[in-house]
Amino acid sequence: MDDLNVLEAVERYISGTMGPDERMYFEQLRKTNPEVDQLVVEHTFFMQQLHRFDDTKKLKAQLDEIHLDLSEKGQIQSPRLEGGARVRYLFHRYKRTAAIAASIAGITAVAISALVSGLAPATQNKAQDAQYQYLKGKVEQAINENRAQDRVLKDVKNKVDATAVSAPPIVYTTGGTGFLIDVNGYLVTSAHVIENAHNIAVQNSAGEELSVQVVQSDKARDIAILKITDSRFKAPAALPYGIRKSGAEMAEPVFTLGFPRNVAVYGEGYMAARTGFNGDTLTCQIAIAANPGNSGGPILNRNGEVVGILSARQTTAEGVVFATQSKYIYNVLAQLRKTDSSVQVKLPTSSRLQGLERPQQVKKIADFVYMVKVS
Repeated sequence: MDDLNVLEAVERYISGTMGPDERMYFEQLRKTNPEVDQLVVEHTFFMQQLHRFDDTKKLKAQLDEIHLDLSEKGQIQSPRLEGGARVRYLFHRYKRTAAIAASIAGITAVAISALVSGLAPATQNKAQDAQYQYLKGKVEQAINENRAQDRVLKDVKNKVDATAVSAPPIVYTTGGTGFLIDVNGYLVTSAHVIENAHNIAVQNSAGEELSVQVVQSDKARDIAILKITDSRFKAPAALPYGIRKSGAEMAEPVFTLGFPRNVAVYGEGYMAARTGFNGDTLTCQIAIAANPGNSGGPILNRNGEVVGILSARQTTAEGVVFATQSKYIYNVLAQLRKTDSSVQVKLPTSSRLQGLERPQQVKKIADFVYMVKVS
């Protein structure tokens, strides 16, 4: 497939004019060819810029109409010319001023965009962007199962003590994924998963619901540190994976384990770009299947090292997922130690999964990845 045909296919893919079979073939091509995948991302960004330019032209036209309307109402001073002559006069009189103003506005917009993308992932702006979707999910299935368990437990308790009065069960409505970073019960998830939470719990691989508390939440980096406070938590001797201070290499295979359902779900892909949405330098782009509920899940490389925290996806392209780079876990913990020296978290730096087959790696990781449940 030559360059022109590839570009034509990309345009039809983005516009949604491909047939089902052709789209399936093209999506498979994206997964196996990082260059094609990157071309889709770059072309999508280019089309966005064109749309913004069109919006700017419409705004300039609206400003011209407003100026003319105010002039006719006498609210601003303009020479009294009749009909078309007046319109032509206004156009020629303010053409240069409007061009300068439009240039200043354009330069300002570019400068602000560069400043925001260079300093931090604009969390609030991303949330408002229809193309950027955080992968915080619902836990309706878990709610139904918990309600059934609560009814059984309540019946048993009432038979033992008819006078006992129990608090109503907490109904969790949203959630995501988290994973241990310290044997003493400290775990990481995405900050947007627990935002505005009233109650937070985690569920382990055995289905046990454990109470937690928020230790640190960094919205700029989209990282939250939780601590399991439940007495039923049994501290493991060691964690099987390490937390890397550097990211994965381009095209390096990666995989994740998360909770888009009430059971752990495995996904695999590859590192597609070193930067995230619109060039965000705090995140990276992963070509992997992810759904609401995957937010906060670990992204691991073939050696079983955590290289990122899955956080969001691009809604206008298939398989374009973004992850906070793992090195920022170290930054958030460093900030935490400055404000609370009693917190002692020892991040694992080496992996005991290197050389194992993928099923064995996933089996050893499963007990350290939790469903995060929020109400």
